[in-house]
This record gives sequence, C-alpha cells and structure tokens, in this order.
Amino acid sequence: MSAIDWYAHKSLGDGVFWIQERFYQSENRANIWLLRGTHQDVVIDTGLGLRSLPEYIDAKGLLGKDPQRKNPLLAIATHAHFDHSGGLHQFQQVGVHSAEVDALANGDNFEMVTWLSDREIAEAPSPGWRARHYKVKAVQPTHILQEGDVINLGDRQLTVLHMPGHSRGSICLHDRDNKLLFSGDVVYDGAMIDWLPYSRVSDYVSSCERLVGLVDSEQVDQVLPGHYNTFGAKRLHRLASTYISRAETCPAKFSTFAWRSLAGVALRVCNPRSAC
Repeated sequence: MSAIDWYAHKSLGDGVFWIQERFYQSENRANIWLLRGTHQDVVIDTGLGLRSLPEYIDAKGLLGKDPQRKNPLLAIATHAHFDHSGGLHQFQQVGVHSAEVDALANGDNFEMVTWLSDREIAEAPSPGWRARHYKVKAVQPTHILQEGDVINLGDRQLTVLHMPGHSRGSICLHDRDNKLLFSGDVVYDGAMIDWLPYSRVSDYVSSCERLVGLVDSEQVDQVLPGHYNTFGAKRLHRLASTYISRAETCPAKFSTFAWRSLAGVALRVCNPRSAC
C-alpha cells in the first residue's frame, strides 16, 4: 500500500492540517498535526510509521510550492508512546521532551507501550505484514525539549509545556497568539489514561490544574488533541476539573493500581527491554 492510500488529511485553515492513518482503526489511532510556517514547518506526532509520512506530505503538496526554502521539517512527539512516535525515524529533525530521549534512542518499546493487534489494522500495509512483528524503531532526537522552550515557525510560535502524568515526558505545545493548544495525550475528549508503567497520578493532577489555569486566564480557545475530535475551552476546563476530582477518590486509586499492574505485566511480555 502506498503512503497516499494509507493517510488522509483535511485542512483546518491558517496552515494547519489534520492527518490520520486511514487503516489503523482503533481508539489508539493518534491525530497527526502538520503546521506550515514561514520559517519552519512542524509535524506534531507521527502515528505508527507503517508508511512514509514525509512522502505523503510531499505528494499532497501540504508544505506549499517551495518547501526547500525552509529548514527541514521538524517532527515533534508529544510523548514517546508508539502511536505517536512510530514515524519519527522518517524525519531528519526530531524533538521530544528530555525525560523520554532515552526511550526513543534505545528503542525501548516497553516505555513506548507498544501494543498493536492485527484486528486494529483494517488493511495490511504490505503483503504478509503482522502486528506481532511491529516495533517502534530507535531514533536519536535532534531537539531535546524542556519546559518553556519556544519553537519558532516564523509566523507562529509554539511554547513547550511539560505536562507529565500520562507519561513522564508528556508535553503540550501552546500557540499563545492564536490560543491553540496541541495537547497530545495530556487531555482529549475521552478517558484519560493514568495507569501505564510511567504514568503518575499526582503529576497528572498538577498538569490538569495547569490546564484549568490556562482556561481561567483565557489563554486557550481551541484544543487539538492526540486522539478524537477538537474541542473548546469550556470542554477543556470540564475534562481537567473532572480528572482532578476523580483522582482523589479511593476507588479511582485502587483501579489505577490494578490497571497499572496488569499493563506492566502484559507490556513486559510483549516488549522485553532491548533495542529494536
């Protein structure tokens, strides 16, 4: 299957494109965001990497008529989990938070929580492909991101917000001028996952408190999340506030512990610690 067939996209206007993997039919399918800038173009998250994302972007002309006049396309992972980082190896420039550099560089598919089944792939990307053989390829990040870093696209700036909890290196990218928040898996309109091996509920609560603060200070109008559909500030406030309230209850704490234990065992069996 070609890259053109594997991916699909739509324009949200103002140089923002929403890309998805058509044949990865799972709740784990991540949103891929492409931002076109006057100085630098940026991809936020890269999906599974089963087909060439750069090839698709080029074939569809999403970077305009003369992409060579700018710096090479920068791919940023909002965190290292497989559904977001699988395609990073296809790019010359790769950015991730410092807390997850080693996971990517070592091809640590345990920390990347690689978990894929044949039933999630509606049409195999190549003859004989099987999910059990899938691993995220190791990649050495060229941009090691920290809280407060600013990525300059020329006509747009993205500020790195370190928001751990879902994973230890989770980030949001905040376009302050346009009041857009690219939230990765820190928050999306679904059940927020805090029971993976490197999740931490106390960090997640603190991150959600920051999200509430962004809404209260009117710094966010729209959220472009790692999964599902976009949503507005009011929904962001409700999702973050609900998590904070729920996280403090005893049943929630027990459930998180139980799920983390099960997830850790399953992931360790499927992804023994070794480079891919």
